[in-house]
Amino acid sequence: MIKQTLIMLAFGAFGAISCQSKPADKTTATTTPGTANAPATATPQTDNAAIMARKQVPIVCYHQIRNWVATDSKNAKDYIVQPAFFKEHIKMLADSGYHTILPDQLYAYLTKGTPLPKKPIMLTFDDTDLDQFTVANPTLKKYGFKAVYFVMTVSIGRPKYMTAAQIKQLSDEGNVIASHTWDHHRVDRYSHNSTLKIIGKNGKVTTRPVDDWVTQIDKPTKKLEEITGKKMDYFAFPFGIWNKAALPELRKHGFKMAFQLADKRDPSDPLMTVRRILDSGYWSTKTFSNSIRSSF
Repeated sequence: MIKQTLIMLAFGAFGAISCQSKPADKTTATTTPGTANAPATATPQTDNAAIMARKQVPIVCYHQIRNWVATDSKNAKDYIVQPAFFKEHIKMLADSGYHTILPDQLYAYLTKGTPLPKKPIMLTFDDTDLDQFTVANPTLKKYGFKAVYFVMTVSIGRPKYMTAAQIKQLSDEGNVIASHTWDHHRVDRYSHNSTLKIIGKNGKVTTRPVDDWVTQIDKPTKKLEEITGKKMDYFAFPFGIWNKAALPELRKHGFKMAFQLADKRDPSDPLMTVRRILDSGYWSTKTFSNSIRSSF
């Protein structure tokens, strides 16, 4: 059991916990704290060997689409693609004959071998940043591209983040809205018996028991389903970090497929450890193109 403390009045620290601060230590991807005692859940009857044998589809992950500023750290710039470069990268994909696909298509391909368009690619956006709506979406529309937006629900409607109406518009336009937790806490640290710490305006501290899986998964899923009117079938791990114990738990909470970052897939459950790569803020269009071809 892990005792996890959430500070209710510390919402101003969103930026510090976004995917931009992904820990360098990847050993947690195969450890099992927090959910080690979770009830076992039967894995759906999928042919994991066949899924692993199919050619991986390039999946690209974006966060912020904006110009760099003086306060951006060297590491942060990896996760911030400047608008001019983003537009060049997307144009390259269109000019090169890529066709964007969505998670339902990927799921059918992986589980049934359903054919995909020639040169398929999936574009994904994490963390609900407003520039994904104001900059990325119009650029994608120009080329008839669709994308997946993994929404962190605590940020909805806050400055520099998307509103519920904007999220619904993306969904109505044929993009996919998917889950990215409530406030970006790492999935490998979830417990059914955590403690919530509440600091009142007078400084008084109170605590109460919480279930991380309800707080981080069930409630955000319900909120996104209310906004879009559609079922949430897909999930992205905060920081890209996962562990084996979380995979059956995610299935139990209704997800068909989950997306990490660049770690190897789990051969025993590749649908829950789908790989993506970052389009780095440092990459030229040529480097981006080469990375897509070499990484999948």
